[in-house]
Amino acid sequence: MKKTVLTLCVATLFSMTAFAEDSPGLKTDKAPPPPHKMEDGYRGMEDARSSTIKDVKAMHDGASVSLRGNLVKKESEDRYLLRDKTGEINVVIPLALFDGKSVSPDELVGISGSLDKKQQPAFIRVTHFQKQ
Repeated sequence: MKKTVLTLCVATLFSMTAFAEDSPGLKTDKAPPPPHKMEDGYRGMEDARSSTIKDVKAMHDGASVSLRGNLVKKESEDRYLLRDKTGEINVVIPLALFDGKSVSPDELVGISGSLDKKQQPAFIRVTHFQKQ
């Protein structure tokens, strides 16, 4: 009896991994919308305010920022290109922030983090990531 229960528990444990997504992060199988067709796309993210990339590039080093846009390209292990209707900026998103979610370029995302202008080009170190 105990062996049967143990076998069922182990089988259940291993079958749960089959339902998980293969790999979190940016999926590049879909094209992002063109910049002129991008809208703010408010879909329930309850941030105080969200800036545009054009506004963020004019801010000082270390500024706290919140943006909405599309991750259009993966440039390295944790560096991505974020685009909104005003421009593009590099963002650094640790894999842990994806929380197992996959994102395609046509999906709107919200990010919060700090602006780093010490290196060129400027980029954002993301501390909060939300798929819209």
